Amino acid sequence: MTTTLPSQALPPQVKPSTFALSSKSPTDLAPEIIALPVIPGDDELIIGPGSADLGDRHDLLDHLEFEGATGSAGEVTSYAVSGSGALRQILLVGVGAQRRDDFRRAGAALARAVRDRSGVVTTIPAVDPDVALEPFVAGATLGSFLFHWRSEGAPWTPVETITLAELDADRGDDLARAVAIARASWRARFFASVPSNLKNPAWLADQAAELAESTGLKLTVWDEHQLEADGFGGLVGVGQGSVTPPRLIRLDYSPRKAGRLSSLKGVPTVVVIGKGITFDTGGLNIKPGDGMVNMKRDMTGGAVVLAVMSALAEIGCPVKVVGLIAAAENAISGSAMRPGDVVTHYGGRTSEVTNTDAEGRLVLADAMAYAADKLKPAAVVDIATLTGAVRVALGQTLAGYYADDEGLATLLEEASEVSGERLWRLPLVADYEEKLASKVADADNAPGGPGSITAALFLHHFTGGVPWAHLDVGCGDAYADVHDLTPGPTGFGARVLLTWLAEQDPLAGVGA
Repeated sequence: MTTTLPSQALPPQVKPSTFALSSKSPTDLAPEIIALPVIPGDDELIIGPGSADLGDRHDLLDHLEFEGATGSAGEVTSYAVSGSGALRQILLVGVGAQRRDDFRRAGAALARAVRDRSGVVTTIPAVDPDVALEPFVAGATLGSFLFHWRSEGAPWTPVETITLAELDADRGDDLARAVAIARASWRARFFASVPSNLKNPAWLADQAAELAESTGLKLTVWDEHQLEADGFGGLVGVGQGSVTPPRLIRLDYSPRKAGRLSSLKGVPTVVVIGKGITFDTGGLNIKPGDGMVNMKRDMTGGAVVLAVMSALAEIGCPVKVVGLIAAAENAISGSAMRPGDVVTHYGGRTSEVTNTDAEGRLVLADAMAYAADKLKPAAVVDIATLTGAVRVALGQTLAGYYADDEGLATLLEEASEVSGERLWRLPLVADYEEKLASKVADADNAPGGPGSITAALFLHHFTGGVPWAHLDVGCGDAYADVHDLTPGPTGFGARVLLTWLAEQDPLAGVGA
């Protein structure tokens, strides 16, 4: 029985900055704020593009020396400008060794320095547009991310417009792609940040419907009755204790113009699957209070899938993509799933539930089995805040991933390097398979350590032999402003998946 909860309404949220291109020099645009790149040289600092027109009037190098600047990535030195013109401030932003990470950090640092301003003109990407443009846009966008539910409004707002000077108009497509990827990551962070007194499986389905309408995606949603009728026992079991029933959300994307794919004939399908646990109490194996505080973001995988699907057309993804979000609330009630229960997944495989807090793999298993059976994909990638074990192993700055196909593993590794969302490959160790054994079912859902590996091995049984990768996102939370992260859910995964799916052939070498 579905229960209607009291209605909630979010206050207006801040919007990400907009970006503009200009071939002009910064001074020709008469801005209030100019941001110039600072490059460490062998003997002294070098101020990059746009400095020539300012050097006669402002001794910027002396100012950098006085302030002890080093030019390290993300270092910001402010120079006040007086006079009758429009210019009031010059920001000198270090770009370090001019790697992608350095430009991402420079963009984030600049964004923080110009909060609440109407605009800034910068030449930072002009240092090396091929390398700098996309990471700079990502850093400048995400360094300004903010979610709030304050009665007095947002404490600050991102700068309204960032103009990228000394860049030709032919960079327009590159900028559009960069903005699409950055805003998808913003969207993933937003969905993961929404509190669970508003966010539940039905709410997620509503968000998917809005995205589908605005982007031309096809939407299919299974409610709790359809899930039970179609045999999605993992989703039904995990969601049965909540007053807000589970949902399986499917979004379909088809490219407007299929690209030339070197490895496969026709237009193949990729499936991306996200864990959508809108709140995780742990179930009857209840979490401690401190461990429950951030569990509104246990649907980060689902948030990432929503965000990825929303941006596929903008990045020109050349393959068909189906996004599946297995959404449920893992709650406590008289009808909650119990330790010792057995669930029957889509397709018939059974799992003994020895720990109700190992629920994510139960809902993912249903979606994976459905994908293998009905969608005949060329590759499946799932993403989830699945285990605490991966966070113990890898910390808060990178995610673990598993793959049973070397081609897919390589593509994701390369996308990780480009996107800045770092992945570390972990092994699918067959020796641990025996830990999955159950006396009453096909597998035990909580076979113990090594926890991330045994979770991946549990999921591997539901791939149907399709090339598969699993992203175990332990870095689901950020606790301070660090580079392109702001405090709160990280939305990790949108950039790496979109970088992969934007390739000319996202399936090159897969299944070879």
